[in-house]
Amino acid sequence: MPQMIVNGLMLGMSYALIALGLTLIFGIMNIINFAHGQMCMIGSFIVYYLYGVLHWNFFLTLIMCILVLALVGAVFERFLFRRFLRLSLREESSMLLAIGTALLLENIALISFGEKHRGVPPLNDHIFDIAGIYIPTNRIIIFAVSIVLIIALLLFIQRTRYGLAMRALAQDREVTFLMGVDIDKISMMGFAIGASLAGVAGGLLALIFPIFSGSGGTLSIKAFIMIMIGGAGVVPGAIIGGFILGMLESIGYGLIPGSVTYLLILSAVILLLIIRPLGIMGKPGY
Repeated sequence: MPQMIVNGLMLGMSYALIALGLTLIFGIMNIINFAHGQMCMIGSFIVYYLYGVLHWNFFLTLIMCILVLALVGAVFERFLFRRFLRLSLREESSMLLAIGTALLLENIALISFGEKHRGVPPLNDHIFDIAGIYIPTNRIIIFAVSIVLIIALLLFIQRTRYGLAMRALAQDREVTFLMGVDIDKISMMGFAIGASLAGVAGGLLALIFPIFSGSGGTLSIKAFIMIMIGGAGVVPGAIIGGFILGMLESIGYGLIPGSVTYLLILSAVILLLIIRPLGIMGKPGY
């Protein structure tokens, strides 16, 4: 059991990165980004080709994940979602656009990379033995990088002018505009940061999970589960949701068959939403 708990904590940290990116976009733009898992998938392929094939430094490839996915997010916000939100009269239409972008990225990946499952070599084969708990170096690196990025994001949101503008935009878009904030710029920045978090999370998970073009859908579902657990649009809730899902996966896969694990997880999420429809952290907002 201690081994499963440690594995769950380390997995939950990387899951929290995915959930943070999704909840940031939702909080600022009120858009459920169905392409979030596909953005994680792109990050995984960047790591595969730059680190696994071209043998770049792994941490340099993570920086490339951040830059490439930030650009993808900025392009999506500027040329797709911004205009669409201004012209559309129904909120449901943004969901259809988000689903369309998810299908677009997934099919581009399928055409470009095929269906083959890939993997990358470990950064280090060493496994630490701490009181009978075995911790591979790869998982320690994933945990450390994830916690650094999460702390950096929380400091950015809480301590910078742009972070304050994002929080204000999440609470009231119209009042934020009347206060003189460039909401288009802040929205683009929020979408870019959310996408970059997805990309770097996908790059980290490439060290322990197979990389393939169909992985985006599964990651999107996991991201939705995490924000439903923690509360949509709530940054601390995304972190809590990531840790809870990581723990449930680790303990569930260790004790019961894999197919039953997610049946129980989804059943528990439904029960939670019946009791607390807005998730653990309550109403949306920063």
